[in-house]
Amino acid sequence: MSNEVLNSLLKEYEQKKIRAELDLEKRKEKLYQTIPQLQKIENELNEFAILTTKNILLHNHSSLEELNQKVENLKKEKVNILKKANLPSNYLTPNYECSICKDTGYVFHNDYKTEMCNCLKQKLLDTSFHKSNMTNLEKENFATFNETLFSDEIDLAKYHFNISPRENIKNIKQKALVFVEDFDNPNGKNLLFTGNTGLR
Repeated sequence: MSNEVLNSLLKEYEQKKIRAELDLEKRKEKLYQTIPQLQKIENELNEFAILTTKNILLHNHSSLEELNQKVENLKKEKVNILKKANLPSNYLTPNYECSICKDTGYVFHNDYKTEMCNCLKQKLLDTSFHKSNMTNLEKENFATFNETLFSDEIDLAKYHFNISPRENIKNIKQKALVFVEDFDNPNGKNLLFTGNTGLR
């Protein structure tokens, strides 16, 4: 997969992330007008986040425990207010398409390492699949393969085989099936298809 495709997808992810966060801001603005207490709680939580950081840097553990308790109480109060308003507890969080990577395409671990999220891997796979012209597999597969389209007459002069095209294609199909079933075998042999452009 080229960097161009990956970069294009990451731009899409960035736009999705921005849309989700703008949507949250609109919902917040509307909700805070009807329930001002929620905005007050949100402001207090932001202030406590700053105080918590300062206490961590100063190794002030007693104040840290007190702050954590206040934060938990505020969060519970926020959930109760949302519940009374018949709103879900996550109403004041962005509605990301992927809750795992938050529409960034990457998962960040506690050891500061990152890895590509499964959703981005799937997008890359879908793009590759689409470009491979194999998007019609529901109709074009081994189960729907029609060997009667091939002649059952042997014509040595024309085909240079002492078997019919139908018998030949049956053999090819069988080898292809064996290849697919044994695909994970590292010692398995590959298939090579040759011929002029447009041949079927």
